[in-house]
Amino acid sequence: MHMDPQAPGSWPLSRRTFVQGGLCSLALLAFPCPTRASLSLGSSLGLQPGYVNPQPALFNRPLPDKKIKCLLCPRTCEVAPGRRGNCGVRENREGQYYTLVYGNPCAVHVDPVEKKPFFHLLPGTSSFSIATAGCNFHCKFCQNWEISQARPEETSNFDLPPAKVVAGAQAQGSASIAHTYVEPMIFYEYMLAVGQLAKKAGILNVCHSNGYINPEPLERLAPFLDAACIDLKSFNNKFYQDLTGGRLDPVLATLKNLRHLGVHLEIVNLVIPTHNDRPEEITAMCRWIHDNLGPLTPLHFSRFYPMHKMLDLNPTPVGTLEKAYDLARQAGLKYVYIGNLPDHEAQSTFCHSCGKMVILRRGYQIGEIKLKDGNCGFCGTQIPGIWKQKA
Repeated sequence: MHMDPQAPGSWPLSRRTFVQGGLCSLALLAFPCPTRASLSLGSSLGLQPGYVNPQPALFNRPLPDKKIKCLLCPRTCEVAPGRRGNCGVRENREGQYYTLVYGNPCAVHVDPVEKKPFFHLLPGTSSFSIATAGCNFHCKFCQNWEISQARPEETSNFDLPPAKVVAGAQAQGSASIAHTYVEPMIFYEYMLAVGQLAKKAGILNVCHSNGYINPEPLERLAPFLDAACIDLKSFNNKFYQDLTGGRLDPVLATLKNLRHLGVHLEIVNLVIPTHNDRPEEITAMCRWIHDNLGPLTPLHFSRFYPMHKMLDLNPTPVGTLEKAYDLARQAGLKYVYIGNLPDHEAQSTFCHSCGKMVILRRGYQIGEIKLKDGNCGFCGTQIPGIWKQKA
């Protein structure tokens, strides 16, 4: 690889608390080999097996015979009474549509924001991270399949309404709240309510998402979503169909919409040997990002580890990741990173103008930060990102 120089309530936990509880601990699988530990808030919050809190769902319309058409994501499921959408968390009850994951997450952690991964957002701060059961993808390589492929009545959940999420973030000193580990758009109403309260409290609201959401709900969410890290799983629709059960085009549309809506955007591409690691595909993806989202869009190439239904593969060779890095740089992208590989030099941030290092990273540890008001400390060039906490 050639490194170019170029309304909260009380919170009963102290920041020293470290407890693991139920399926909550599974979210720690999201990124292997951390150098700075996550804080699992576990059973001290009161896990309840199968706890659900049905609330009216947004973005749907009635059909004949009390059926419901869900309009939240591109699947647009048509759901008969007593049935659920593909995500497993939105249910038709006698012609009324409900979300079953409002305020009942099964995973609650305090993570380094770099674990999301956000590299251009308040480096060195913590992110209060939550997830419910469910997902609108069925990735064969999912790292959190124990909760993403479960229904909420199958997991142990917390009673954690939006106000308590914000209170928790404040109590833990977290600069952001992250909706992560599974696809957060399936708990859309919860994320929206948290974002509205977080904005009032001066806390960033961020998500790690597969980007599978329709334009209208995304537009409604955007004023309360400060940053999105989107998995661009492949630049091949057949990959999406075969390995995720989704489609590529809606994800590309979401990426363009997020840029248009002014939400800070970073992209992750999990490089899976023999499935999406062809140089020509990586080059085409990087050129699309350059032309549609801009050359300063941060792109993370992440190392695959055998998971879920893809245990027959080996981890991604380091050389493959380094080749992807080089291809991205050749396509004109300025902020390219290699993730899931602790201590690799391609985790640090270099100014796109003068080429000097402005953020030193080793795993999730942050070293020197050479930024002043979001500008390069050497040449004064503005570095894209969110570098100041909300007032």
